[in-house]
Amino acid sequence: MGVETPGSQSSLHRANLERVVRAVRMAGSLTQAEIARTTGLSAATVSNIVRELKDGGTVEVTPTSAGGRRARSVSLSGDAGIVVGVDFGHTHLRVAIGNLAHRVLAEDAEPLDVDASAAQGFDRAEHLVKRLIAEAGIDTAKIVGVGLGVPGPLDMASGTLGSTAILPGWAGTNPRDELASRLSVPVYVDNDANLGALGELVWGAGRGATDLAYIKVASGVGAGLVINGRIYRGPGGTAGEIGHITLDEAGPVCRCGNRGCLETFTAARYVLPLLHSTHGADLTVARMVELARGGDPGCRRVIGDVGRHIGSGVANLCNLLNPSRVVLGGDLADSGELVLAPIRESVSRYAIPSAARQLEVVPGALGGRSEVLGALALVLSEMGDATLLDDSRPSDTPVPA
Repeated sequence: MGVETPGSQSSLHRANLERVVRAVRMAGSLTQAEIARTTGLSAATVSNIVRELKDGGTVEVTPTSAGGRRARSVSLSGDAGIVVGVDFGHTHLRVAIGNLAHRVLAEDAEPLDVDASAAQGFDRAEHLVKRLIAEAGIDTAKIVGVGLGVPGPLDMASGTLGSTAILPGWAGTNPRDELASRLSVPVYVDNDANLGALGELVWGAGRGATDLAYIKVASGVGAGLVINGRIYRGPGGTAGEIGHITLDEAGPVCRCGNRGCLETFTAARYVLPLLHSTHGADLTVARMVELARGGDPGCRRVIGDVGRHIGSGVANLCNLLNPSRVVLGGDLADSGELVLAPIRESVSRYAIPSAARQLEVVPGALGGRSEVLGALALVLSEMGDATLLDDSRPSDTPVPA
């Protein structure tokens, strides 16, 4: 292949190829008209590029319909590459294997002891990944990357995991380097809230939105922020720490050292003890939701209060970022309108009216799978297109003008 001069016809063509491949890679499948709208390229240019990519084996084209009219759906070839998602949670390890056409080929989960060391956790992850790959009959040479989700703040420069109350023995570790050395493939790592946002954006309740916030309420409270279709992390990787918005300066002391953070009014460790006298100390959020849906007045009251507090935090997000959609994840989302209605009520009360009117508040569609599917989406988002394009065309094939 000849050298591509910046600004030349060949470099422009290469850039257009990459734009089309990235659009299809992130969406899973698009019609040619949708590719044109997404990339801003003309219909004729898209048609020529799709034909070239199809001839090179990078994409597959299948007949479909759109708006009652015949169309052609474009997706990446099923054998173009394999991605792996690994999600470490408070009590679980979940792994999924997928391809670049957004098909999940294998998935499994197993319990994880919260007191397990980082080394034990990675031993388990390595074993589960290799088992699923073997059972699915996947060629390891096809793996283009692994997405890894961890429940804590990451230093984006060094890749080290900060202080986490969920997996306390993991602070200071470098999950990316550890898993990469074990699996010998590139690893992309992010926190669980960001991966939940990516999962819902690509596969779930966030589809079609370019600006959204994914709120996860569990042992802590976090938000994954999507701006212009991409995760926003901030320069230090701590964007979305909605749990530490101050609601009451005289409120309970938070684990961050401040008083009255949103987390102290909404996280499981703070709200479940309110119900211990009536439902026992082993009460979980999932059980509280089940009882509330069955009519238990105490559980319904606690969930309603949590919803109003979450809504105050969401109102702040509305005023600052003006997202079009908020997706609520975690077990709390299963309570439906018991929590969503109070969230909307607070947003209506505290957000700028124009921002509140534009906001849609919905439950997550993926449940406990959002983070591991988000880990797959992380690889799809971060991997480059050069390898796909170079592999799709023999070295002696000229670059079209």
